Amino acid sequence: MSWWGKVLGGAFGFAMGGPIGAILGAVIGHQLDAGLKKAVQYDTLGGPGASKERVQTAFFTTVFSVMGHLAKADGRVSETEIQMARNIMRQMQLDTQQQQFAVDLFKKGKEPNFPLDDVIAQFKAECGRNRNLKQMFIEILVFAAYADGAMHEAERHLLVRICTRLGFSHAEFSEIERMVYAQQAFHGQRQGQQHYARPSRDLLKEAYAALGVDAKASDADIKKAYRRQMNQHHPDKLVAKGLPEEMIKMANEKTQEIKAAYETIKKARGL
Repeated sequence: MSWWGKVLGGAFGFAMGGPIGAILGAVIGHQLDAGLKKAVQYDTLGGPGASKERVQTAFFTTVFSVMGHLAKADGRVSETEIQMARNIMRQMQLDTQQQQFAVDLFKKGKEPNFPLDDVIAQFKAECGRNRNLKQMFIEILVFAAYADGAMHEAERHLLVRICTRLGFSHAEFSEIERMVYAQQAFHGQRQGQQHYARPSRDLLKEAYAALGVDAKASDADIKKAYRRQMNQHHPDKLVAKGLPEEMIKMANEKTQEIKAAYETIKKARGL
């Protein structure tokens, strides 16, 4: 059974323990009180695949609760940030019950006593050595931070703190931020120029940045950067390591943008 089915069973959060389990327990309890429980049978935790489902549950819980905490970092949660969270839920094609679950997690993250450091510490432990999964988590948060068009200093400070606790340096965070911003900009530029035969200068600039390379990079280095990014964001590999199946659409769209950036550079170079 999927991680979601076991969450609905009502005991997964308590079985997980720790701060993530406490958040799950509180949200599940709220949903049960609201009459959202379904009669779901689930296997005893600990069988084949249980570890993957546990990581998927931790990922989903941590993403939306920390997203709520991040939205509150600058003192108030803007309507744009709330809409961004809902857009991500729609992008993931969550059903009504899953959306409510994500909204409740978002609200938990906004609470003043939210144990951010403890949650991140447990999330890191649940992910183990899977650095690509942790990077995907950071990228989703960076994407969320830019929901209103700019990352505020309080948000950046919080993200650097999260990255440090996940084992990413300040320089690595800056690189992730640049690439996520460039990928968003590239997507916007490409949507406006999709009927043109050759890319504009601005589109090409964003394409290089989206791959994390300089315009002076050699063809070989660009190909290497492309392959590295595709490997880091391969949907099947991420899901196998613990990315919730509901987020595979986001991973697919990300790889499509990476491919599009690479093709844009190849076209400009006549490759």
